[in-house]
Amino acid sequence: MKKLIHKRVLFLALAIVVFISASGFKTDFFEIAKQIEIFTTLFKELNMNYVDETNPAELMDTAIKNMLDDLDPYTKFLNEQDVESYRINNTGEYSGIGALVRSYEDRLVIIEPYKDYPADKAGLKAGDVLISIGDIAIKDFKDDASELLKGANNTVVNVSYERQGKTYEAKIEREAIEVDAVPYYKMVDEETGYIVLSRFNKKASSQTKAAMLELKANGAQKLILDLRGNPGGLLSEAINVTNLFIPKGTLVVTTKSKVKKFNSEYKTRNKAVDEEIPLVVLVDGRSASASEIVSGSLQDLDRAVIIGARSFGKGLVQRPLKLTYGTQLKVTISRYYTPSGRCIQSLDYWNRDKAGNAVRTTEFSDFTTRNGRKVQDGGGVMPDVEIKSLKSNDLVSALLNNSVIFDFATNYHYSHPMPEIDQFSFTQSDFDAFKNFVSKTEFTFETKTEKALKEALLSQGDGLLGPEVIEDSKRLLSTISKSKGEALDTYESEIQKQLEDEIIKRYFYREGLYDYYLISDSAIVTANALLKDRSKYDALLKL
Repeated sequence: MKKLIHKRVLFLALAIVVFISASGFKTDFFEIAKQIEIFTTLFKELNMNYVDETNPAELMDTAIKNMLDDLDPYTKFLNEQDVESYRINNTGEYSGIGALVRSYEDRLVIIEPYKDYPADKAGLKAGDVLISIGDIAIKDFKDDASELLKGANNTVVNVSYERQGKTYEAKIEREAIEVDAVPYYKMVDEETGYIVLSRFNKKASSQTKAAMLELKANGAQKLILDLRGNPGGLLSEAINVTNLFIPKGTLVVTTKSKVKKFNSEYKTRNKAVDEEIPLVVLVDGRSASASEIVSGSLQDLDRAVIIGARSFGKGLVQRPLKLTYGTQLKVTISRYYTPSGRCIQSLDYWNRDKAGNAVRTTEFSDFTTRNGRKVQDGGGVMPDVEIKSLKSNDLVSALLNNSVIFDFATNYHYSHPMPEIDQFSFTQSDFDAFKNFVSKTEFTFETKTEKALKEALLSQGDGLLGPEVIEDSKRLLSTISKSKGEALDTYESEIQKQLEDEIIKRYFYREGLYDYYLISDSAIVTANALLKDRSKYDALLKL
């Protein structure tokens, strides 16, 4: 068995050498071969001589993933399960229970059941904590337990879950799940259409086109395209969506790499659906990658007004490369540049700080749009019109990442009846209840200033800091800690926006959230008002 393992490792090493040679990658081949030989020898000796039994597959998986961690977060090794998940994200089709699930070390949490899909029909709701799937307890399952929810159509999976301190059971019949790229579109009023594009899978351009044509048939003379929260996806679909609004043969994006074959110019290939319709694109801090290609190129070409908050800032392109045994390497192959020549990548993963963290770009270069407007690179797509409530910061991100907003919305749902969406109003007393909720949780977050001060205090043993400086630093930390408590009030509008979104989904699903947006969302209200004022719209684009 060990001989077989050693042969496979040697084969892997040889395959890597062949891959590098075939890829046209130019570097010191002797150094690569030398390091592969060292690693192969180490791996063999470790498995043969370690005091306890080893698991070669787990060791190799850990070694590969740790190696890739030193690059960027988008370059990843995909095992067989990862490859399937990647396929699902691109196609938008799979068989399962139809719910967004978040996996923790000892539990699975239902984040969002999709309306009329199996999980929803079985009565599961956001906030439900899955305890077991079939006969398997989640806390005892080492791999990603969410995979247990997938399976062939019409097969049944039994789950037990906890809700508000009580345990329940449900029988769920799996079925084919189709994840729409365009989950919602509707007329805002008699003249303006609204389209939500939530992801760039293979359906993105076709569904956006279909929505656009239907809205135009219903009288839409202006259009709002909502890319908020869209994490991106296929580069080809970003180009095709952009093509709906600009002529054939127009440059949308350029990719540049050290590998010549990855240097490309991508131009539109089809006739536009409508080159003239006034257009507003909405973005926020979670609009990334393909979303930024669409918004950034339409901004550079002065084809749309961008409204919202600065986008995420992912200017890197990945490509999946097939490896052996059904695995893949999703590797960053190039940077992309919008028509004006700017790259909107915000984090520098190749020049990290002393703590090993990627450095955020602080120096920006100016570029000009087709009509001569100034735009900048390096920090995402900056909107032409900013919406305060959409801005993110460390506090809002921490509240979201630590599920504080999510958990409050769960409790709110079970204590507040809401028969109609137009009856919803998040009051000041509700926000006060949220602040009280936060005070009773273990929620904490550390600002960059705090982190720097604490690191300085920890290093006081080197004698560089005098006692007065140390005392001043401690007082400053205390002041910062107090001001963090007050920050909930400072960023009330930004936090309330996230709370409202999460709460509305609990009662009326995502479709209801978008219905609510049409009457109350500040970005849509601003966009609609701008589209009605043609002179102001033209002035922003210098038309």
